[in-house]
Amino acid sequence: MNDESNKLITSDYLLKPGYIYLPDKPTVISTVLGSSVSVSLYDKSRKMGGMNHFLFPIVGLKEKTTARYGNVAIHTLVRLMLEGGSLVKNMEAQLFGGAYNSKVSVRDIGRENYVSARNILSQKRIKIVSEDVGGELGRKIVFNTSNYEIVILKVERLRDSDWYPYEGDR
Repeated sequence: MNDESNKLITSDYLLKPGYIYLPDKPTVISTVLGSSVSVSLYDKSRKMGGMNHFLFPIVGLKEKTTARYGNVAIHTLVRLMLEGGSLVKNMEAQLFGGAYNSKVSVRDIGRENYVSARNILSQKRIKIVSEDVGGELGRKIVFNTSNYEIVILKVERLRDSDWYPYEGDR
């Protein structure tokens, strides 16, 4: 293919909660979100991107820092992109998830997650070009890192079969 934005996808990756993925080749990243949030970052100049998936907004204890927390997951993804040669001025973000189900929890952790993500991206001066957050529905996200195309599928309930490789009662 001649068009750089249509690079051949060489792999698929299922991004599980508490993980960050920044591939070195064109990849389709899939993840499933309820109250958790994913931030995708894309470098418009380098035509590459990555994604995180976090469950909680902030951790303050240094010995407990993992990518399960938004402040760790976002800062780490930005740092990895910068170390790879990206410039902040070329980065764009998309933000997904943060559903709330009052039958499951009194606390709206989903809202806390996406508000935290917005604040961190704003502090880093990274433009959010799109977001699909809040509400009551879970989401399946499919992100093509070579051209920044993202598909969002909203679902009433999350099932084991919603996780790649999509088996069962999907």
